Amino acid sequence: MLHKTRGIVLKTTLYSESSVVVKIFTEKFGIQSYLINGVKKPKAKIPMNILQPLHLLDMVVYHKSTTQIQRVSEARPSPVFRTIPYHVIKNTMVQFLNEVLYKSVHQQNTDEALFDFVYSAISWFDETDEPNVNFHLAFLLKLSRFLGFAPHFQSRSDQIYFDLQEGEFTSLPPIHPYFIDKIDADDLNKLFYCPLEKLNEIGINNTKRRFLLDKILVYYTLHNASFGQIKSHQILEDVLS
Repeated sequence: MLHKTRGIVLKTTLYSESSVVVKIFTEKFGIQSYLINGVKKPKAKIPMNILQPLHLLDMVVYHKSTTQIQRVSEARPSPVFRTIPYHVIKNTMVQFLNEVLYKSVHQQNTDEALFDFVYSAISWFDETDEPNVNFHLAFLLKLSRFLGFAPHFQSRSDQIYFDLQEGEFTSLPPIHPYFIDKIDADDLNKLFYCPLEKLNEIGINNTKRRFLLDKILVYYTLHNASFGQIKSHQILEDVLS
């Protein structure tokens, strides 16, 4: 049976000389794997260039709940990216966010709120003329809300330590090393609540940005058992420096 759904490309793996298996986060079915034939042919019905990380698609798919690998009847970019493939900072940032999403999102069931957040955020990022260098920080913090481990930034005046393991402020330093002080936590708080279109109002220098990204990745590791190690953030930091 054919179904229409939007999709977000997470990973493309070569299957044969002209075929790939693409893992796609779909609006209707959650994460699914699709076998797509002939992507490298000159007149491919579904070309390889629309199957890059975090590309957004309108799709017509076959779906069987008893099958691990599904088939695609039609796929087209929606929207067609205007800047991400051609801007070094944007493209590198998207590659990094794609790695985080691939290691964080695993459900094979519908999650429209999570899908809408990712789809809307990436669409907005592509539409901006100049990339905001804090976008990846804000994206990851906001994403944690949909993944079920959003930090709690409310605090009393005597609570000056933010415990990354518990996701909340404390009065005394935790007995483990996974904590930051209130000044740094306040920066995370601003990024967490700031609308994407106002991120340029938050001034964070490159040294602080590296520090905050490192702590956000620690936070993800502490709250997501299958998260593992992220590699692409080193390339991103080099590009942003």
